[in-house]
Amino acid sequence: MSKHRVSRRQFLSYTLTGVGGFMAAGMLMPMVRFAIDPVLKVDEAGDFIATSKKVADITSEPERVDFSFKQKDAWYESEVTNTAWVYKDDNGKIVALSPVCKHLGCVVNWNASEDHPNEFFCPCHAGRYYKDGVNVPNTPPMKPLDVYPYKEKDGFLYLGKAQPRKEA
Repeated sequence: MSKHRVSRRQFLSYTLTGVGGFMAAGMLMPMVRFAIDPVLKVDEAGDFIATSKKVADITSEPERVDFSFKQKDAWYESEVTNTAWVYKDDNGKIVALSPVCKHLGCVVNWNASEDHPNEFFCPCHAGRYYKDGVNVPNTPPMKPLDVYPYKEKDGFLYLGKAQPRKEA
């Protein structure tokens, strides 16, 4: 036998501490799993989202293309609809521009101003962009419109996440 004897009070204290710790761990494990699960989950979706626009139908005139995708924020999933202005440039390359003005985030429209035809126009503060999305000097926006990376798959246009223009 051990020379160090445990009193009844110490025995009960050790037992209750052990049982309490076991119960706390049993309650904390599901909570930790609930908090960490979305971070560890693998996302099967790709970076590009399909649009209903056929690449063969894209012309040199900017056209509004709406596309939807499911967005998941932690445990909340929602349907999000985005817009792009899509056209082919003089070289036949597809250009997909974000419609969000870089001044205050309003939505720009193509050919919407009678005073400034063939330009993107922001009605909030009369911001203007050329057809290629570059901001017109001496107007409110200080940066060009963001561009969507794109790819073609099965004849349809797929768009990625809008990115700031690199060459500007």
